[in-house]
Amino acid sequence: MRPRDPGEEHRAATPLELFFDLVFVVAVSIAASELHHALAEAHIASGLAGYLLVFFGIWWAWMNFTWFATSFATDDWLYRTLVVLQMAGVLVLAAGIGPAFTEGDLVLLVLGYVVMRVAMIAQWLRAARRAGDVRTTALTYAVGIGVLQVLWLAMLLLPDSPFRAAVVVTLIVAELAVPVVAERRSPTPWHPHHITERYGLFTIIVVGESLLAASNAIIEALHGGEDLASLASLAALALVIAAALWWIYFWPPHHLEIGSFWGALRWGYAHYLVFASAAAVSAGIEVEIDAMTDETHLSEAAASFTVTVPVAIFMLVIWWITVRHHANRAVHVAVLGGAGLVLADPLLPLPFAVTAIVLVGVVVVLVLNPPQAGRAETEQPLVEEDA
Repeated sequence: MRPRDPGEEHRAATPLELFFDLVFVVAVSIAASELHHALAEAHIASGLAGYLLVFFGIWWAWMNFTWFATSFATDDWLYRTLVVLQMAGVLVLAAGIGPAFTEGDLVLLVLGYVVMRVAMIAQWLRAARRAGDVRTTALTYAVGIGVLQVLWLAMLLLPDSPFRAAVVVTLIVAELAVPVVAERRSPTPWHPHHITERYGLFTIIVVGESLLAASNAIIEALHGGEDLASLASLAALALVIAAALWWIYFWPPHHLEIGSFWGALRWGYAHYLVFASAAAVSAGIEVEIDAMTDETHLSEAAASFTVTVPVAIFMLVIWWITVRHHANRAVHVAVLGGAGLVLADPLLPLPFAVTAIVLVGVVVVLVLNPPQAGRAETEQPLVEEDA
C-alpha cells in the first residue's frame, strides 16, 4: 500500500467503492425517513438536530474513506476485508438512527460509527508503513482518529443533558480538525478527477432519494384511495426538482476546485450541506404527501418549506463552492435569484409548483451559458515541487 499517483490516467471509481456506497443508501434513506416523521409531527427543532447529527456520522465516515482510498487504495484481500468491516459499521449505525431520533439513545449510532473509524485506523496504520513523505500524515490520522473514538465511547457514559450535547458538538469539531492538522505540512496525494467522481456518485444517491419519495406518492395513491391526480402531479414535480438539482450540480467542473489544500478542504467540507440538503428534499416531499392526505400537523405553507428550504440551501452551497468560479452574470442571477424565489415559493399562490418552474428556468440559463474557464487557484499547491 503505497501513495498513488495524483495524475494517474483513467482513474475511476472501483466496484468495491460502488459496493461501499451501496450500504450508505440504507443509512441515508433511514435518516431521511426519520426526518420526515419528525417534521410531519411538527417536531422541527429536535428533528433537525437529530438529522444533522446522524448525517454527520454518515457523511464523515464516507468522506474519510473516500479521501483515503484516492490516495492509498489497493485491491488485496486485507484492504477489501477492512472495507467490508466499515460497511458493517454503517449498517450498525443505520440501525441506531431510529433510537437516536425517538429516544435520544446514541449507543448503537456511536458503536456503528466507532466500528467504521477503527477500521479506518487500521487502514492508516497500514498505509504508514510505505507512505514515504506522508508517513507522519498517516500516523497523525491514525492517532487522531483513535483518541477521538475513545472519547466517543466515553461520551456514552454521560446522562442525556445539555452538557452531553456540548460534548458531542466538541467531538464533532475535533473530528473536523483531524484532517486540517494532518494534511497541513505533507498533504496526501489525492486524485482530483477520482475524488470529484466519487462525490458526484454520492450526490446522485442522495438526490435519488427524492425519486423514491416521488414513487411513494404514486404507490400511496394507488393503495390508499387518495387523489391520484394531485399525488401524480406531486410526483412529476419531484422528478423535475431532482433532475434540476442533478443538472445544477454537474454543470461546473468540480475537479478544478480541489487543486490546493484549502480549496479541497472548503469544497469537501461544504459537501456536508450539499448531501444533507439533497437527502432532506426527499423528507420534504414525503411531508408534502402527508399534507395532501391530511396526515401532518404542519400548515400547507410550512409543509412546502420542508421542500423549498433544502432545495435553496443546495443551490446556494453549490454556487459558493464552484458555480461562482465559472459563471457569467446571467448564471449568477439565475442561481442566486432562483434560490431566493424557491425560498419564497410557499408564500406564493402556487406553492411547490413555482419551485419546479424556477428550477427549469435555472437549467435553461445553464444550458445557454456553458461554464467559463474559472479562476486560477492561488492557494497552497497540491504537491510541492522539490527545490
